[in-house]
Amino acid sequence: MTETTIAALVGAAPMAICEHGLPMLAMDLPKEGAVAPVEISALGGEAIQFERGQRFAVHRGVAFVPVRGVLTPNSAMLERYLGWATYHGLAETMAAVTASDEVQATVMLFDTPGGSVVGIQAAVEAVRGAASIKPVHGLVHPLAASAGYWIASQCSDLSATPGSWVGSVGTMATSVQPMQPGGGGDQVFIQTSAHAGAKRPDPSTDEGKQLTQVRLDTMEGEFLAAVAEGRGIAVDDVPGRMSRTDNAADGGDVFWGADAISRGLVDAEETLPDFLARIGGLYAPKPRSKTRAAMALAEAAQAQASL
Repeated sequence: MTETTIAALVGAAPMAICEHGLPMLAMDLPKEGAVAPVEISALGGEAIQFERGQRFAVHRGVAFVPVRGVLTPNSAMLERYLGWATYHGLAETMAAVTASDEVQATVMLFDTPGGSVVGIQAAVEAVRGAASIKPVHGLVHPLAASAGYWIASQCSDLSATPGSWVGSVGTMATSVQPMQPGGGGDQVFIQTSAHAGAKRPDPSTDEGKQLTQVRLDTMEGEFLAAVAEGRGIAVDDVPGRMSRTDNAADGGDVFWGADAISRGLVDAEETLPDFLARIGGLYAPKPRSKTRAAMALAEAAQAQASL
């Protein structure tokens, strides 16, 4: 029996995913209970456990939001059984933690090669909006590529653990055009209405390639503008920073360590314990100072005890 793959679920929609994430698309759709819960050591050395499908956890005033796996607009199956983030889920999460009086700040933990372009703007705008109200700290551990970096670039500050990769800025599309002969030896015909040639561009023709290129370049323009705004880089400078050569057309690469910092893609390199210790120092509950009334009561109690 042939299993349905994640690629079949995503469909032929344009993608913002690095090449290292492509094998994940070939995975079979998950079965219930496919992946064990994720656990991290949080502030004060206490462990935070994320059950499958759990979007965030609040610990000592900080909301921890995992951004894992191949990102899709709203795949409840991948979110529930694999713990992979969705754009709708991230938008709802950022709205919830921003509105919560319990949450002082948010930590987003990135482990994603990217995903679909469809629907990503909702997540990007949600993170950007949340960061304008409360701090949103990002940690790449170990990958925030393509659509993942699109979102990560909107954090108030962004760190990466040693060896973690960021970048792969750009979009791509795959297409399978029926060729003669089709299934069973019959030719397959696909025809669109008079003004709907872009419904299914034929990549085997120059016209089809041009239609697809215009669409991809428009999406990439939005991607570059978001990175520029989130990271404080001039939009015209972003393509060059994503290339290892003098040609900006060679962009879309991934970067790490000091190289990623010098290009302005992340702010710092930190180990996970160091990052969590820093966050803990910023938001750990402060000891309450004694009021005059409390001090007077204490003095009276001490005087009474000495009688």
